[in-house]
Amino acid sequence: MTAPGLRSAARLVRAILVGNPNSGKSTLFNALTGLRQKVGNYPGVTVERRTGRFRLADGTIVELTDLPGMYSLNPKSVDEAIAYETIIGQAPGSGLPDLALVIVDASNLERNLYLASQVLDLEIPVVIALNMLDIAASRGIVVRAEVLQKRLGVPVVPIQANKGRGLDRLRAAIQEQMRHPSIAPRRWGPPEVLEGICRRIDQGWFDPYTDLDERVHFSQSLRVLTDEEALQEWGRRPEGERLQGLVREGREALAQAGLDWRSVEALYRYRWLAEVAREATEQRQVVQETLSDRIDRIAVHRIWGPVLFLLLLALMFQAIFSWAEYPMQGIEALIGWLQEQTRAHLPGPWLASLIADGVVAGFGAVVTFLPQIMALFFFIGLLEDSGYMARAAFIMDRFMSRLGLHGRSVVPLMSGFACAIPAIMAARTIENWRDRLITILVVPLMSCSARLPVYTLMIGAFIPERRIAGVFTAAGLVLLGIYLLGIGMALLAAWMMKRFLVRGPAPVFLLELPPYKIPSLRQVLWQMFDRARAFLVEAGPIIVAISIVLWFLATFPVSREVIDRYAALKAVAPSEEARLELERQQAAEQLEQSLAGRIGHVLEPLIEPLGFDWKIGIALVTSFAAREVFVSTMATIYSVGDAEEDAPTLRQRLREARDPETGRPAYDWLVGLCVMIFFALACQCMSTVAVVRRETGSWKWPLVLLLYMNTLAYVVTLLVYQLGRALGA
Repeated sequence: MTAPGLRSAARLVRAILVGNPNSGKSTLFNALTGLRQKVGNYPGVTVERRTGRFRLADGTIVELTDLPGMYSLNPKSVDEAIAYETIIGQAPGSGLPDLALVIVDASNLERNLYLASQVLDLEIPVVIALNMLDIAASRGIVVRAEVLQKRLGVPVVPIQANKGRGLDRLRAAIQEQMRHPSIAPRRWGPPEVLEGICRRIDQGWFDPYTDLDERVHFSQSLRVLTDEEALQEWGRRPEGERLQGLVREGREALAQAGLDWRSVEALYRYRWLAEVAREATEQRQVVQETLSDRIDRIAVHRIWGPVLFLLLLALMFQAIFSWAEYPMQGIEALIGWLQEQTRAHLPGPWLASLIADGVVAGFGAVVTFLPQIMALFFFIGLLEDSGYMARAAFIMDRFMSRLGLHGRSVVPLMSGFACAIPAIMAARTIENWRDRLITILVVPLMSCSARLPVYTLMIGAFIPERRIAGVFTAAGLVLLGIYLLGIGMALLAAWMMKRFLVRGPAPVFLLELPPYKIPSLRQVLWQMFDRARAFLVEAGPIIVAISIVLWFLATFPVSREVIDRYAALKAVAPSEEARLELERQQAAEQLEQSLAGRIGHVLEPLIEPLGFDWKIGIALVTSFAAREVFVSTMATIYSVGDAEEDAPTLRQRLREARDPETGRPAYDWLVGLCVMIFFALACQCMSTVAVVRRETGSWKWPLVLLLYMNTLAYVVTLLVYQLGRALGA
């Protein structure tokens, strides 16, 4: 087989990367593939699929697929089921992989080897990457890779994924396995009666009635014998009754032998794995308390844990503003220069205006906020890679469980800070449908990165640069408050839904707390650039398209009466400053008479009680395509007819905007706050609505989402604005 786009001599090997959660799997994937990777969905499902390529010394191209983390080949969630189907070659568009790269956490050896032993049963070439040896050593545990290799019968390579150590040896082991594959015999010693039953199930059903590769027949026979869900899944196929009969006979035979069909596999595997672990490890010293334990005295403390979490959030948001200010100014200057060059060199005033004021201004208005988005992803990456994110989830669960929300909901909610779409998909790990549904419906209340440009625009325009307590600024604290508002409303909405949709106590929350480690700067930066790139790729086309449409709506129809009247006034203007002021007035009047202005005026009576005018009304409508389009909409509206070389920024234009009837500022800090509140609570993302439709299989729940979130946003914003004005703000 030849890789597309490569020389015909290059051999392509299809490999999978398998491992437990928190074993360093994604870190190893990034270290091996670097920039040669792509992200998509598995065919037919909305589960993220990452594939990448790397080259071996002999020129072989390895196409590596990073599978969702799993603890065994007995899947309990949709993500695990997709990973499992890929491993056995049953996923759409795939066959049995050429090689399995299994990553094993040396500090949790026995548990990680359980999955590895199941993969070995598939009789495909396997290479084991032994990771986190440094963490094991900190606990006084020495793991001998050569002993593991002898006992398992496949290559075992010590690595340190976060620092890139051992990767050359790992590539060499993969190359050797593909040249001279070594298939390990089944070494975990299933009893003879179990072997015989699996052979009968294989010969009686899997061999004649399925197209599975014969190498995975034993694994599947064992699975249907010991897992009722697997039996029901396969039993729905043609001749499924025959399979159920064979399994019943097998379970009766196990009972006669004094073995429980539910636990026989785990019993014999762990008995063998315990022996392997004892032989391969040495406890050189007894560590009474690890560094992670000492840190967790505070990090997960009932009182100090939440305090530390809030402090970290406050510092994170403060840094977002402090670090990003100078890059933002540079991007704004570059966008202004591009607009100037476009107007100067493109032929025809309408084409120049379209490109400069529609495309460049619209896309540039969002790109300006990329430094804040990258800073946010940078800090999230630090929290994830250090091991603190799991503690944050643990801390939040204490509050959420009192509201009756499933503990596993914490991870999707935390992911919602980046983007609601993968966060909603992450809710698939919640086995109970009703708890999963509630999580899906409240995740969009978490302030995603698409809201950040709106927040930073309003804060930069209307929140004064005031320092508080000598450390924090008003801007950082306002941003923190908006994020906390989303969290609070999500918890309140979950509590309300729990009372109507689900009754009874929440299931027990089980979450693994990985040991703390020094974050890999390379890994964090890679994640930051990858997520920022995805943000631009997904938002860019929508923003450009919306900007062009908005330019048209804000430009046409052209009023000849307005043009002629202002041409006469400018002809007798006493100064250049007066002429420029007349041009601004002309642009404002033309905009008000355009199609966009007419749409805004229709909406104005509905949103005026919120402090919003017709211009914000236009932006609210277009932002349903994507929340960040609000910024490009306002930028397009305020750049129409603007031909000044030194054009003011969007923040300046918002501050300088005047009510044409009263002459007072059109916007102030209260209006800016209300815009942020509305965006924090409203459902304004078509992609989110689409993925909710996909995950729930019905239009009912997306409509519920739209109704309750937008009603909540309107009511809360209305109360804040009217109360603020009543108090004299």
